[in-house]
Amino acid sequence: MDSKAGWNRRRLLQAVGASVPTLKLVGVAASAAQGDGAKFTPIDLSPYFNASSAEFGPRGMGRQTGAPGARGDVLIRPPGGKQELQGIPFLLGPEDVQQKSWIAVSTAGQPWAAPKIEIPIGHTAPCLCLAQFCDWDPNEIDQSSFESIEHLGQKLAEATLVYEDGSEFSAPIRRRLEVHAPSISFGYQCFLAMPSSTWEPAKLTDPLPNGLGWGNLQTVAKGKSPGQAPLWIWALENPNPDRKVKALRVRAVAEDPVVLCGLTLFHGREHPLRRERRTLYRITLPSPTAEEKGRWTVEVDLGVVVRTYVLPEFDPESWLRADGAGFGERSAEPSQSRHLYAEIAASADATLEVRDTASGGRYQFDLIRAVPGQELEARRGSSRIEILEREKTWIHGQVVDSATGRPTPVRLAFRSKAGRYIPPYGHRTEINGGWFQDYAADAKISSNSYAYVDGTFQAELPVGELYVEISKGFEYKAIREKLEIQPSQRELKLQIGKHADLRSKGWVTADTHVHFLSPSTAVLEAQAEGLNLVNLLAAQWGDLYTNVGDLPFGPLTSPDKETVVWVGTENRQHLLGHIGLLGGRGEPVFPMSADNPSEAFIGDPLWSSMAEWADACRKREGVVVAVHFPNPFAELAADIVLGKIDAVELYPQGDGGFRTRGYNDWYRYLNCGYRVTAAGGTDKMGTYTPVGGNRTYAYIGQEQFDFSSWAKAVRAGRTFASSGPLLLFQADGRMPGGEIPMRKGEAAVEVSVEANSHVPFHRIEIVHNGRVVASREEKAGTKRMAFSESVKVQAPGWLTARCSSTLGPSLSARFGIAAHTSPVYLSVAGEEQFSEPALTYLLTLVEGTRGYVEKLATRPDTESFARVLKVFADAREHLHRRLHEQGR
Repeated sequence: MDSKAGWNRRRLLQAVGASVPTLKLVGVAASAAQGDGAKFTPIDLSPYFNASSAEFGPRGMGRQTGAPGARGDVLIRPPGGKQELQGIPFLLGPEDVQQKSWIAVSTAGQPWAAPKIEIPIGHTAPCLCLAQFCDWDPNEIDQSSFESIEHLGQKLAEATLVYEDGSEFSAPIRRRLEVHAPSISFGYQCFLAMPSSTWEPAKLTDPLPNGLGWGNLQTVAKGKSPGQAPLWIWALENPNPDRKVKALRVRAVAEDPVVLCGLTLFHGREHPLRRERRTLYRITLPSPTAEEKGRWTVEVDLGVVVRTYVLPEFDPESWLRADGAGFGERSAEPSQSRHLYAEIAASADATLEVRDTASGGRYQFDLIRAVPGQELEARRGSSRIEILEREKTWIHGQVVDSATGRPTPVRLAFRSKAGRYIPPYGHRTEINGGWFQDYAADAKISSNSYAYVDGTFQAELPVGELYVEISKGFEYKAIREKLEIQPSQRELKLQIGKHADLRSKGWVTADTHVHFLSPSTAVLEAQAEGLNLVNLLAAQWGDLYTNVGDLPFGPLTSPDKETVVWVGTENRQHLLGHIGLLGGRGEPVFPMSADNPSEAFIGDPLWSSMAEWADACRKREGVVVAVHFPNPFAELAADIVLGKIDAVELYPQGDGGFRTRGYNDWYRYLNCGYRVTAAGGTDKMGTYTPVGGNRTYAYIGQEQFDFSSWAKAVRAGRTFASSGPLLLFQADGRMPGGEIPMRKGEAAVEVSVEANSHVPFHRIEIVHNGRVVASREEKAGTKRMAFSESVKVQAPGWLTARCSSTLGPSLSARFGIAAHTSPVYLSVAGEEQFSEPALTYLLTLVEGTRGYVEKLATRPDTESFARVLKVFADAREHLHRRLHEQGR
């Protein structure tokens, strides 16, 4: 709006009390030159300076509290010299407190203040920008009585535009409307002026400067001040922008002074301090070099560049057809891209400058000329910009289960047609994937970001073409769809449905190993991932303790009773090992860590063995799991041979393969006759891992689901561990955990296996005593495979089934796509399964661990130390006996 009537209308709004929004945005001046066609004309006030900071003296809040703007002498020190305040260039006086650098007006008759001052202008200007401050309000500082009412709106001075034709226009300068003190209490912002201290965007990866903690950095906004004491920038709107202003007269009307530090004429068409809402621009560069780090800079004067980025390559049609929806995928890094994206919050009159640091090229755009749907050419050069997603609509959405028609929790992501992630409200745009850094209801799996919602959501979505991805664990078919959002649309209903229902067949699923979430957030994420049980483990990390405060309150259950979060503990020693103590009636097993960092704290003794921790958990009817098996693995040999471990967590490789130390060590224990259940857990410690991304399926049959029924199934070995496929296996009609009585020697066993998955897998194998005895393969991939056959086996022994996919590396940062069942055992009366190499290896582990405890561990009291040593003596005796019985 550039007409005289428009400026008069805004002046009227100001006069009746309407305030300019106090958005505090950093500005980088892209066009501040004086001259014809310039946006700003800074005025040199030095001939009229009549006051210095020293003359003004320590006073007000500065004298009483040493507030911002004060050093040891509590003198006011605003910025000086050439400054850009709120994106407006000013010529300020020197920062030397002894030099005259201000214009002060007051009726008090001080030698350093005049009753009025008149500054020659000689220009037309729609707006004059004043950088100024006033003295502190004594009644604002002194709140000892209810009668101490601040002088809000006190008229301190009058600003008058004197035109060449002799006419005048006057506007008041009032306390906390057009002007304010150099330091203020929280919440005491000015109504019609903006502070010179501003905000600028930060990045999650920025270093932590002094005074800015990690938590503050998560807001991705940080304060920026050009000086110690803020000035207040007031835009005096000229109701007659076409008339030449001869002079600006500032006349005091109160003893309290008003101090003018800077004056700049603004020649734009809109209010220079009002920012438009954040807008996404696509910048087309002169050459395909957008991905070259540090080459291109984007700056704006009256506003702030919130973020700039280059989007990964995204082909919507290929994305819709691709396998692996819901599993996350690695996006192709951009190359030879000409498109740079910038989110900008700025005045309509702002100037955007794109600079090529390699060639020195500068491309400027007047944002007021940018029109949605049309590319705007730079003033000079071959660069262009275009407003994207300007038209948006606020949506109330639902994701419903296609079978019930009711909202169901899911993991959800919207993408623009260019591939930009658009979160629903309440979820962040840039998800922090660091350890112990972000435990909100968000996930970032490989390159893909997601939000967990309870089946309902609200979001401001761009009108037009949009893409959505929805997933809910392993039994629902993850979906990717193209949407068309209409301008008047206010509601959106999406559907997701099951491709399998193992819950109705007696199976429940759990994550054995989760950290850092709050229990209520864990419930939401578990529901959205199709989990029945989350074992949230409190732990000690040096002098950091996590989730310990959640232990006393027992389990948290969803309203439908189908999802429960139990808080247990992960007890840890850096060499002996880590174990998950699940359930245990919610009673912790303390201490949770022992014997120095990085698990315990410096100087902590070896209070306890893992075996003692395991015994305490079992007395409380808990489940003991060797987490992230087998590492650290020193004491595990002793604990497994002594029968203290219920299950081991197995982690498939990125290619879905099983050639890992975890699987190989588990097979060794099985080949020595030690029965330990296969479990799946995530060790989730950040948004980079979805809860249940690797999980345990346990068969409880017709029993009511609770921790007790799940624990009984795990102890019995009725499980399979999975990071995607649903794998069912039987041998001679027995399910995992079952036992087939046999005669010693070779025999035939009928096996049957079935796998279903919503992401393709490629191979199923039957494993006998560690070796594959039957298999099927689909090189192109399949989502269902089943077969039955007779296999030759040796008893005693064991049989399991496993399946895998080759899609893993492109889909998950942590887990391949695979599943593995617990064994069906082949027993012979009076015979033990035996492997001399494996038993000898276990004996060496026991001996080595005992050596560490005796020689290097920080010793506890004598009684505790003796108990720890006894674990290894008992294990050593057990292994020697078995070797002796076999004549070794």
